[in-house]
Amino acid sequence: MASEYDPAEFVDNDFQLARRSGATAGQQPASPFATVANRAPTREEIESRVSDMQSKLTELKRAQQGLERERADLEETRRRQSEFTKGRQEMEQHLTRGIGLLEEAEFGARRETEQMSKALVDLREALIKVQSVHEESWTKDNLNAELSRALTVIENARMEWNTARLKFGFLSEEPRQDPAAPPPVDGLTQNLLQEKSYAELCKIGLALTWPVALVGAVILIVILLR
Repeated sequence: MASEYDPAEFVDNDFQLARRSGATAGQQPASPFATVANRAPTREEIESRVSDMQSKLTELKRAQQGLERERADLEETRRRQSEFTKGRQEMEQHLTRGIGLLEEAEFGARRETEQMSKALVDLREALIKVQSVHEESWTKDNLNAELSRALTVIENARMEWNTARLKFGFLSEEPRQDPAAPPPVDGLTQNLLQEKSYAELCKIGLALTWPVALVGAVILIVILLR
C-alpha cells in the first residue's frame, strides 16, 4: 500500500530556519541578482559615463558664458544709467545757475540800456539848448536877462553831464590818441614857431642838431685819413 503524501517532506528545514533568522535580524533575504548589481563597470560603460560628464560640463560652460555675457550687459546698463543720472543732475545744476545768472545780467543790461537811452536823450536836449544860445543877438537892454538865462542853460547842461558821468564811467575816460598821429605840440611852442621866419627856424634847427653834425664830420674825416 502506497504511503500517504506528506508536504513536510519537501520543505528544507535548514533554509526555512535561516530565512526566519534573517527576517528576525531585519535583513532582507539574499537576492539571486546581487552579483549582477554589484559587478564592476566595463570599459565601455566608463567611457560612456565620461562622455556624458564631458557633455554636461560643455553645457555648463556654455551656460556660464551666457550668464557672464548677461552679467556684463547688465553692468554696462547699470553704468550707463548711473552716468545718465549723474549727468542729468550736473546739467540741471549748471543750466539752472546759468539761466539765473543770464536773467540777472539781462535785467541789468536792459536797465542800463534804458538808462543810457534816457541819458542820451537828456544830453542831446542839453546840447540843443546850449547851441541855441546866440550871444550876438544880445543887446544892452537884455544883456543881464539873456546872460542869466544862458548861465542857467549851461548849469543845467553841466548837471546833465555830471549825472551821465556818474552813471557811465567810460565818459570820464580820456579819448584814446591815434598811435600814427604826431605828438601834440604845446600851444606856446606852436605860437613861438609861427612867429619865427624861415631863416630863424633854420638857425634853431642848426643849434639843435650841430652836435650830431659835428660827430658825423669827425667820423667822416677819420675815414678819409685812413
